[in-house]
Amino acid sequence: MNRGTCIIGVLLGLLTGGCGGGAAVASSGTAAPARPSGDDWRRVATPADRDRLRRWRDAWLAALPRARAADPSAITAQGALFVPDAALAGSTPPAGRYRCRVFKLGGAGSAMRDFTAYPAFDCMIRDEGSVRSFYKETGSQRPVGLLFPDGDRTVFLGTLLLGDERAALQYGQDRDRDMAGVLERIGEKRWRLVLPYPRFESLLDVVELVPAE
Repeated sequence: MNRGTCIIGVLLGLLTGGCGGGAAVASSGTAAPARPSGDDWRRVATPADRDRLRRWRDAWLAALPRARAADPSAITAQGALFVPDAALAGSTPPAGRYRCRVFKLGGAGSAMRDFTAYPAFDCMIRDEGSVRSFYKETGSQRPVGLLFPDGDRTVFLGTLLLGDERAALQYGQDRDRDMAGVLERIGEKRWRLVLPYPRFESLLDVVELVPAE
């Protein structure tokens, strides 16, 4: 089974079936994502994640100065990626394959630096009816979840896969694995997924998405 295909049951109360059984099986033998029954993220988000999303700007204000002090040239070089108010209209990228770069801003804990940049990894966005799914296919930390249209923005709710794990926990089952963020377009064929107050390593994660060539 490919990483990311077992996203059934990631969002409690939205998806039917589960990664542990009862999932529909596609002709390829991989688990086929079930269809969501609604597209309002507020019906699904935990209280903790609603709070994280409300404090989205606070995370920027706390993390960005620390990251800029740690590596000012790297912050400047990325242009709109690290400008909090750089979002443009048309927030949701089309389904397809992407190259994703993860940046961690504002170290959480003495062992983490205030700015960490990782090389590009493979990501996928798929149509799931009224919403889309997003998952990072490679790397030691892999977000997987759904993208909900919400006016001029897109909200991401999901969970975190670690190491060689192939089955995602249900959203809401482990608050340390739950993830919440906002997906925004910041340029021509360039998007970012902003994850405020992740549970591990940083105050703010920013994931850059560009179409895979």
